[in-house]
Amino acid sequence: MARKSYQEQLAELREDVLYMSEVVMERFRMGLDALERKDEELAREVITGDSEINQLYLDLEQQCIELFALQQPVASDLRFIAASFKIITDLERIGDLAVNLGEYTLEAKRDLYPDVDIQSMGEMTLEMVEDAMTAYDTENTDSCREISKRDDDLDAVAERASGIVVRDLIDRELDSPDEAERLLQDVSRLLLTVRDLERVGDHAVNIAARTLYMVENDDELIY
Repeated sequence: MARKSYQEQLAELREDVLYMSEVVMERFRMGLDALERKDEELAREVITGDSEINQLYLDLEQQCIELFALQQPVASDLRFIAASFKIITDLERIGDLAVNLGEYTLEAKRDLYPDVDIQSMGEMTLEMVEDAMTAYDTENTDSCREISKRDDDLDAVAERASGIVVRDLIDRELDSPDEAERLLQDVSRLLLTVRDLERVGDHAVNIAARTLYMVENDDELIY
């Protein structure tokens, strides 16, 4: 088999990063579905599937290292490889947050706060990641800046959700220490879920920031 050309290797790296993002987003959707339906079987599938994401990360990390070491890329190619390396790290961490959703599902027995729309928040974060990866694929810098602005909306939703829970804790009257313990466990799990969804949005912004740097050598969203 003929040795792949340098440009073919770069194209393959982009395709493989996009494939990893598809796997990660599918796992995250599964985690959201498991949490909504209290589906323990699906939750365990998300948890055990993390090994596939970890292996994809390691394989892509090796691709990036070999391109750095063997091809000695310069200018735009160097930024592309470096951005791809950073992006797969964010994707791997989103995979870890999907595992968290699976674990929360196994712990969840009831939903105390129907006004906290976890599924809507999850869809917001998924759309941000999807759009960030499309921007990476198409090198759309306008989309990168727009994703950063959308993160402010997600942060506001997360803050409102946390506020609902905190106000309820202040107002709620508890009849026994056991009830208090159960409530604190439920509240802790919900607040962790909100925090994790917010973190997925942060990873989407990171992906957009690295893409902007890759295309325009502009680090305005990184810091």
